[in-house]
Amino acid sequence: MISFSREFFSFPLIISLLLQTSAARGEAQSEDRNHAMEYAGSIAAGTLGNAVTGILALSPQGDTLVSLNPNTLLMPASNMKLVTTGLALDRLGSESVYETRIGYSGTIRDSVLTGDLYIIGGGDPLLGSDDSMAEALPVLFGDWTESLKAAGIRKIDGHIIGDDRYFSLAMPEEQTWQWDDCGTYYGAGACGLTFFENRQDFRVEAGSEEGAPVRIDEVFPVCPWMEFRYRCSTGEAGTGDRLYFYTSDLAPVGEMRGTYAIDRSPKILECSNKFPALTCAYYFMEWLRENGTGCTGGAADTGLFAPEGGIADRDSLTVIGSTSSPTLEEIAFLINHESNNVLAETVFLSIGKAVCGAGDYGTSRTAVRNLLQDMGVYHDDVVIRDGSGLSRHNLLSASFICSFLKAMEESAAFDDFIGSLPSPGSRGTMETVMTDYTGSLKDRIRLKSGSMSGVKCFSGYIFPDTSPDGTPAGKPAVFSILINNSTLSQYRMQKIIDRLIYLISAGTECGTGQGHQAP
Repeated sequence: MISFSREFFSFPLIISLLLQTSAARGEAQSEDRNHAMEYAGSIAAGTLGNAVTGILALSPQGDTLVSLNPNTLLMPASNMKLVTTGLALDRLGSESVYETRIGYSGTIRDSVLTGDLYIIGGGDPLLGSDDSMAEALPVLFGDWTESLKAAGIRKIDGHIIGDDRYFSLAMPEEQTWQWDDCGTYYGAGACGLTFFENRQDFRVEAGSEEGAPVRIDEVFPVCPWMEFRYRCSTGEAGTGDRLYFYTSDLAPVGEMRGTYAIDRSPKILECSNKFPALTCAYYFMEWLRENGTGCTGGAADTGLFAPEGGIADRDSLTVIGSTSSPTLEEIAFLINHESNNVLAETVFLSIGKAVCGAGDYGTSRTAVRNLLQDMGVYHDDVVIRDGSGLSRHNLLSASFICSFLKAMEESAAFDDFIGSLPSPGSRGTMETVMTDYTGSLKDRIRLKSGSMSGVKCFSGYIFPDTSPDGTPAGKPAVFSILINNSTLSQYRMQKIIDRLIYLISAGTECGTGQGHQAP
């Protein structure tokens, strides 16, 4: 193991290392393992100022390659999704799916349902999503309509109810999330009947002069039960997008605050929809109306917009049809490539429901702890609050993450787990990672990023080689790089981490004889 101090290299020298020319790239190809690890250590210790950094890299045999504060607890940001997806694939199975059912209460006579039609949520996080992996809304609604026709329903004398009781949540968000995150698309929270990833899109456009109101229009979904307040104005040129949307499930009210710079082009602002079950019921009601099936009672849900007559017990409903989500393997791919929080929180709650019988945050945390203990990697001091990493109360160490990654190698779901992880330069959050490095190097790496204000984290696997089809091959090294409280720009931190990952990979090539260019 190599140890080093923060004074080992001067800052100007480190910057020169990061900006090496092509002549130095050839020299980098012949670095031996120790030399590469010294570079890695000096970069980590010398360029991040007062940031708190935890780094650990282990060889395929489990030997320590680099170690800097490996046991320091730090916010992992979206590196938490490694734990969530890994445990879910291992425990729930890659082929598991979420089922959404159509059912009713009451009676059917002469093609009229006297009672309520229920969309019975089963946790499908991609229901109504615009992602290509999800079933398109016309197809989905068409399938549900066929279920009604098969049951002999041509009119509903009652309500269409979006039933989100699959999870037992008091609120859609984990309680330690920051208030200014909860109105964003990534802070929407999970529920038993997700619709359009619990997102609502607005078109925003600057006014004609500074101080003028920002022009805002609902795009999709349109939610007529909502009261929107737009207390935002056009800002000075160069000030960017400083709009924040505030809303909760306590009332059908949303307020946009802040400024939008006069020199900004119009854009789609993705915000949070706290009433997805009602939204799903409303859009299916409109679909049925357009296709000749009326509904006298309108759309409702099982919460704030429940019918006056109450709601039926889920077990008492007559089920007449169902549709299924993509597989968990496919969902995990989206989570780790797109860093999708709604999907991650749904999977986290699903672990609690499957292992401990209830889909709430407290139960899910208990389930995750028990599964980690079964794997032999649980640390008493780690703090896990959610599945996505959005909570700043999450605290993991580089040592814990590497232990988990090593343990996943023994899981029957390991190949599926690796398949869910992106390589640098691939779609989603990795598009701008290691852009200066060769494809042969990037193909050997599978990792997850995590970013917040002042936080930059990367953890994953480095394989010694690739097979003829380009997939990673051989027993991998594991690494975790956690940076907190940094005042550097995200761009600067990314360039440092890119170089660090390269140097770790140079020390784990295991005799392949393949050099890789490095800037």
